[in-house]
Amino acid sequence: MATATAPIKVDAATDERVSHAAHFLSRSKKDIVDAAVREYIDAHRDEINAGIRAALSQLNGTDGAAVSMMTGMSAEELDDLGGLPK
Repeated sequence: MATATAPIKVDAATDERVSHAAHFLSRSKKDIVDAAVREYIDAHRDEINAGIRAALSQLNGTDGAAVSMMTGMSAEELDDLGGLPK
Protein backbone atom coordinates (compact mmCIF):
# COMPACT_ATOMS: atom_id res chain seq x y z
CA MET A 1 0.00 0.00 0.00
CA ALA A 2 1.39 3.39 -0.97
CA THR A 3 1.69 5.91 1.79
CA ALA A 4 0.39 9.42 1.38
CA THR A 5 1.54 12.39 3.35
CA ALA A 6 -0.88 14.91 4.74
CA PRO A 7 0.08 17.90 6.83
CA ILE A 8 -1.21 18.13 10.36
CA LYS A 9 -1.32 21.24 12.49
CA VAL A 10 -0.35 21.31 16.12
CA ASP A 11 0.20 24.20 18.47
CA ALA A 12 3.67 25.61 19.01
CA ALA A 13 4.19 23.89 22.37
CA THR A 14 3.37 20.47 20.91
CA ASP A 15 5.62 21.09 17.91
CA GLU A 16 8.44 21.99 20.28
CA ARG A 17 7.94 18.79 22.28
CA VAL A 18 7.92 16.72 19.09
CA SER A 19 11.07 18.49 17.89
CA HIS A 20 12.89 17.85 21.17
CA ALA A 21 11.83 14.21 21.28
CA ALA A 22 12.94 13.73 17.67
CA HIS A 23 16.29 15.35 18.35
CA PHE A 24 17.10 13.41 21.51
CA LEU A 25 15.85 10.10 20.10
CA SER A 26 17.67 10.66 16.78
CA ARG A 27 14.43 10.17 14.87
CA SER A 28 12.42 12.33 12.52
CA LYS A 29 9.47 14.37 13.72
CA LYS A 30 7.33 12.29 11.37
CA ASP A 31 8.46 9.09 13.11
CA ILE A 32 7.68 10.54 16.55
CA VAL A 33 4.19 11.66 15.55
CA ASP A 34 3.49 8.35 13.79
CA ALA A 35 4.52 6.33 16.84
CA ALA A 36 2.57 8.59 19.21
CA VAL A 37 -0.63 8.36 17.18
CA ARG A 38 -0.35 4.59 16.84
CA GLU A 39 0.20 4.19 20.60
CA TYR A 40 -2.70 6.52 21.38
CA ILE A 41 -5.07 4.64 19.09
CA ASP A 42 -3.95 1.28 20.48
CA ALA A 43 -4.51 2.56 24.04
CA HIS A 44 -8.00 3.84 23.18
CA ARG A 45 -9.09 1.05 20.82
CA ASP A 46 -11.98 -0.06 23.05
CA GLU A 47 -13.39 3.49 23.19
CA ILE A 48 -13.02 3.91 19.43
CA ASN A 49 -14.74 0.59 18.76
CA ALA A 50 -17.57 1.52 21.14
CA GLY A 51 -18.04 4.77 19.23
CA ILE A 52 -18.13 2.91 15.93
CA ARG A 53 -20.70 0.45 17.28
CA ALA A 54 -22.84 3.31 18.62
CA ALA A 55 -22.71 5.11 15.27
CA LEU A 56 -23.58 1.97 13.33
CA SER A 57 -26.52 1.25 15.62
CA GLN A 58 -28.02 4.62 14.65
CA LEU A 59 -27.92 3.82 10.93
CA ASN A 60 -30.76 1.95 9.32
CA GLY A 61 -29.62 2.18 5.72
CA THR A 62 -31.61 5.28 4.86
CA ASP A 63 -30.28 8.62 3.68
CA GLY A 64 -32.20 10.28 6.50
CA ALA A 65 -30.42 8.24 9.15
CA ALA A 66 -27.04 9.06 7.62
CA VAL A 67 -27.81 12.80 7.40
CA SER A 68 -29.17 12.82 10.95
CA MET A 69 -26.03 11.17 12.26
CA MET A 70 -23.72 13.54 10.36
CA THR A 71 -25.59 16.71 11.27
CA GLY A 72 -26.92 15.83 14.71
CA MET A 73 -30.40 16.83 13.54
CA SER A 74 -33.44 14.68 14.27
CA ALA A 75 -35.68 13.30 11.54
CA GLU A 76 -38.30 15.88 12.58
CA GLU A 77 -35.80 18.73 12.21
CA LEU A 78 -34.85 17.49 8.75
CA ASP A 79 -38.52 17.31 7.78
CA ASP A 80 -39.01 20.89 9.02
CA LEU A 81 -36.29 21.95 6.60
CA GLY A 82 -37.99 20.22 3.68
CA GLY A 83 -36.92 16.65 4.23
CA LEU A 84 -34.93 14.47 1.89
CA PRO A 85 -35.85 13.30 -1.61
CA LYS A 86 -37.56 9.92 -1.62
